[in-house]
Amino acid sequence: MTRPLVITDCDEVLLHMVQHFRQWLDEDHAIDFQLRGRPFVQSMTRADGEALTEKEIFSYLDRFFDTEMHRQTPIAGAVNAINELRQDADVVVLTNLGDKHNAARKQQLRDHGIDAPVFTNQGPKGEALKRIVEEYGAQRAVFIDDLAVHHKSASEVAPHITRLHFCGEPAIAPHVPCALEAGHAHARIDNWADALPWLRQTLHGEESK
Repeated sequence: MTRPLVITDCDEVLLHMVQHFRQWLDEDHAIDFQLRGRPFVQSMTRADGEALTEKEIFSYLDRFFDTEMHRQTPIAGAVNAINELRQDADVVVLTNLGDKHNAARKQQLRDHGIDAPVFTNQGPKGEALKRIVEEYGAQRAVFIDDLAVHHKSASEVAPHITRLHFCGEPAIAPHVPCALEAGHAHARIDNWADALPWLRQTLHGEESK
């Protein structure tokens, strides 16, 4: 029998990103990044108040991952939780980065104590998620991500996969649309202390420790 499978996002699930991205934008580029409930593509302004275009925003995001990934730090409890899950399940990372960042993301996670396969993706994650589950042949799988759009995609493409909406960054967690409320996730938990026992129960049922 194949082991259960956990497919997890990285940014705001395993590692903080937004707070370090914001700091870099402020320190190096004099750009103010404040979500305040606004969409990501409407969240950045220059010192003179001029809003950045969507193209400019994603250009800065790409540059951050080119040169600043060393800034990122683990979400509280993430490393221990993932390594505990790996004792009884396969764990892989599905991250929305370009393929050019795959090796750097894998090394970044390894440096923080998470040694797991990394799959890079662009756009909604449903199709990639389906392929990974088929590759591993898992009968029981859980998908973890901080963005509701990916849970919607997963629910449409691979509805048999259990979905946990998790956003471990307190600065944005209250503002992200909730996939559970939308009916696209099975649970919403934003900290690893509560997520780990839920995951163990979901993956192993009566075998949960």
